[in-house]
Amino acid sequence: MLDEKNTSPQEQEEAQTPAEEKAALPQEDSKGLWYPLRVISGKERKIKERIDLEVQRSGWSDVILQVLVPTEKVYKIRSGKKVILERNLLPGYILVQADPDKFTGEMIQTIANIPNVIHFLGGNNPEAMRASEANRLLGRVDESEESGESMLEPFIVGEMVKIIDGPFNDFVGELKEVNEERKKLKVVVKIFGRGTEVELNFMQVEKQE
Repeated sequence: MLDEKNTSPQEQEEAQTPAEEKAALPQEDSKGLWYPLRVISGKERKIKERIDLEVQRSGWSDVILQVLVPTEKVYKIRSGKKVILERNLLPGYILVQADPDKFTGEMIQTIANIPNVIHFLGGNNPEAMRASEANRLLGRVDESEESGESMLEPFIVGEMVKIIDGPFNDFVGELKEVNEERKKLKVVVKIFGRGTEVELNFMQVEKQE
């Protein structure tokens, strides 16, 4: 249902916020449906905060149950250090969970008039996500919280990497094997003119620019 050109993966990242500022995990609620809200890309978190404040101020918490920016945890290796980031799963969208029987035109218009909000999918008659669609997306958010972060730019067999730690520091070699589970790599470097395979962990190498 979502427009593909607005939902394709983008390298849109936000630094991980403190735990107390992170959005609550999606909770099941039989009364609530999830409504996609189009917003200006890059403004999702600020808009969520404004919607939350409006819901609290207007006493709509029994109707608008959750406002969620779907994200997953990712990391990059920078100078041998692991930097944790959050990446939007749906750039340009916020999900609003609301009770369809009580979600009034006044609430819809109020949210739509918040700065940097474009509109709900369906305009003044918001279209709810299909249950299968919502469950799949929210499942990815849950998985990210439970299993930890994934790498933003995965290592690829055949690419060149630079070793930044250990006895082979500053050597450049070809990546021959990636073990995601153990976070280990096998890299072939030239020593005395001959290719030698060395095993390293993810923190000991960085991608060649």
